[in-house]
Amino acid sequence: MIASQMPPALTDARDTRKRASRPTDLRGGPKLLFLCALAILLLLVALPLVAIAVRSAPTFRDAITLPDVTTAIELTLFTSLLSLGIIVLLGTPAAWLIARRQVRSWKVIDAVLDLPVVLPPSVAGIGLLMAFGRTGLVGSILNQFGIQLAFTTAAVVIAQVFVAAPLYIRAAVIGLRRVDEDMESVAMVEGASTWQVFRFVTLPISAAALVTGGVLAWARALGEFGATILFAGNLVGRTQTMALAIYIEFQNNTDAALALALLLVLTSLIVLIATRYMQRDVS
Repeated sequence: MIASQMPPALTDARDTRKRASRPTDLRGGPKLLFLCALAILLLLVALPLVAIAVRSAPTFRDAITLPDVTTAIELTLFTSLLSLGIIVLLGTPAAWLIARRQVRSWKVIDAVLDLPVVLPPSVAGIGLLMAFGRTGLVGSILNQFGIQLAFTTAAVVIAQVFVAAPLYIRAAVIGLRRVDEDMESVAMVEGASTWQVFRFVTLPISAAALVTGGVLAWARALGEFGATILFAGNLVGRTQTMALAIYIEFQNNTDAALALALLLVLTSLIVLIATRYMQRDVS
């Protein structure tokens, strides 16, 4: 049926839907004003990053191979990947319970798990120190058994998990809520156990969201600074990650600091591009 043969009501409804689906096309003064705002923001964000790339390019190869720099890179990769494993292991079931509202006061629990995102890094570091330090609530008990967490590599991992876990849990909750519960019910009717449904139905469907959350959490752990320096200190080869090395090397060796900064910028850019593509699959 061609458009001219359609009933007027159907034609008007179709045209209304088309107009509603199109974004508003700004013209003239408003569009120019919006473009100026966008240009200013892009300049504020992009210019410092470009400056890092320009200043570090001539000495990048030599600076990145310095012993303290390579040690910081290796430690950062080790701790951030270990943190990511812990976050996925603990965060996935936690996200499922929140997404399915299987725990009481799930809104309060969800808010508490999101809290590290908005806390100042200094507050996070002090909180971890008061909890797990030698005289902390838990640390004092562990100290009686000869276990010390503060100012160790374990403290780096704990700090990274603390600040990065909310990013994974948030993405996981969104992905798990998009799984059709009817599909899970059908699988259980067919004889699948709860674990089998979770493994073969729930996880594959929400995989894109889980991967996106994992990548974002890893990137956050990779660049963690504030909580780490207060809770783990800045010990070369033990707790000095790339972010901490940038802070120290900027006072002693600017080329090394710029090289590490450029490496983190490039890593973050790759992570963001990857998540944008994965988010297309989620949406």
